[in-house]
Amino acid sequence: MTAPAPFGPLEFQLVLLRRMADHQPDLVEDARHELSATLADMREANRRWQAMVRAPRGRGALRRYRSVLGEPESSVRRTVGDLECDALLWRLPLWPDLRFEVMAGPGGAVWNEWLVRAPGAPAPGLRTAGDLLPWSCTVEEVARAFAPARPMEGSAPTRWALAFTDPSDHRPWIAEFTWGLLQRLLPGRV
Repeated sequence: MTAPAPFGPLEFQLVLLRRMADHQPDLVEDARHELSATLADMREANRRWQAMVRAPRGRGALRRYRSVLGEPESSVRRTVGDLECDALLWRLPLWPDLRFEVMAGPGGAVWNEWLVRAPGAPAPGLRTAGDLLPWSCTVEEVARAFAPARPMEGSAPTRWALAFTDPSDHRPWIAEFTWGLLQRLLPGRV
């Protein structure tokens, strides 16, 4: 019996792309080619990831990320409300100015997992809704630029949305994110 192929950063990036393909198929196609991966590779990576996530005796989420991505590039202790947590950051080649961040609480429980701007990387200039291009910014950056943005429930576990008003024309918008990265902008309701 042959041992299964390793599951590492390449396959993990394909998992992230699989969910992003719902909104940005052209960007995903370009990224998949950059990784020299086929559609079958992307489907297989997603199948294997889902099997790891759902395994009855599988590793905890934090251990799973460490086994797939290796040791984090950095780890920072943060306080969120009354609780302390660790923010672990991993570099992913597809997004050199971003890091995959896992927020882990006491006992290694994963609270959040998404892409964030890498420390020291230039943040995009976000002044109006017109500056929000797919894959150009993260949830945190849009929330900060268009405060007070209102968090909304996403359409899947790895999706987030923010409702905000463009300060230039006072029009409402909804920014949708997958794995923390902007995917699309939709007109909001007044």
